[in-house]
Amino acid sequence: MSDHPMDERAAKLLGGTSSRRRFLRDTTLTAVVVGVATACKNSAAAKPIAQSAAGAAPIPSGSTAVPAISPADAMDAMHEKGIKAFPAATAGKGNQLIEPRIHDGVKTFELTARKIRWETAPGNFVEAWAYNEQVPGPQIRVREGDRVRVILHNELPESTAIHFHGLELPNAQDGVPFITQPPVKGGQSYTYEFTVPNAGSHMYHSHHNSAKQVGLGLLGAFIVEPKVKGPHDDPDVDQVFILNDGAHGYTFNGKSFPATAPLVAKLGQKLRIRFMNEGMMIHPMHLHGMHMTVIAKDGWPLSSPWKCDTLNVAPGERWDVVVNCNNPGTWAFHCHILPHAESDHGMFGMVTALVVQE
Repeated sequence: MSDHPMDERAAKLLGGTSSRRRFLRDTTLTAVVVGVATACKNSAAAKPIAQSAAGAAPIPSGSTAVPAISPADAMDAMHEKGIKAFPAATAGKGNQLIEPRIHDGVKTFELTARKIRWETAPGNFVEAWAYNEQVPGPQIRVREGDRVRVILHNELPESTAIHFHGLELPNAQDGVPFITQPPVKGGQSYTYEFTVPNAGSHMYHSHHNSAKQVGLGLLGAFIVEPKVKGPHDDPDVDQVFILNDGAHGYTFNGKSFPATAPLVAKLGQKLRIRFMNEGMMIHPMHLHGMHMTVIAKDGWPLSSPWKCDTLNVAPGERWDVVVNCNNPGTWAFHCHILPHAESDHGMFGMVTALVVQE
């Protein structure tokens, strides 16, 4: 066979004027095609092809053109960047256990309310009104029947007070200005003292201009251990999980993803989570990979615990759950009102993870 396919076609087409015309026409077109192909080949040899990022069309190396990135690829890159940053380091840590001073058998806690700068996510600094310069404020843990004294020092530009949410206290200790006490003005101090009544997961927060003050960070956990322990009172891991949606956006324990702290447990351990909603919206908390067993509502043990993977936590509510950490891996844990947790820029706000280590 000839090295050139056109030679065989020529032999077949020669034999008449019309055949010769067809041959000339066809060979001319073929020559044009071959010429273009050869030019492209030579050009490719002179300039190697560089594949652009994100699977876009090839661009000759050395070209000044910028590789095009599709909107979908740009979105993926933002999502990946956020996930890889988790858990991101930020200044300040809230919900730190405070040790009392004990005098004559009374456990004394001092809380100073003042303005601070608080980092909710990397580089996102906001004004906060905080107890002892942390959001949430210090975690108070006492025992049912303890005598407790809480001294509030107000260094804010407006009056405030402390309400002990969920504790069934004498009226004078309830912390509501003009109903049970005068407001605590800037520069003043006020002392609350009581015998701790009911066990469970409770809270403390401002009850004066509260939509602003609680939203800015005047809140904390008040945990009361029972005198007689129940079946769920000795978990391997005990985690307080305070939700908020005020001036600082959507936060878990004062931080937004990717600065939220993961919950960490070993395979086979029991994890107790104490959800507390200090915000103004409902947040259905959803755990991937494992179910939660709901054991208490507003501090009161449930006679019939029940299972779920999504738990609605309304403003002011406290729910206690236990997770049997039997499925290893890193599991997403987030509010399932999706605009509180994810956008086209990636995950943010009310997102963290449960890490079950083998």
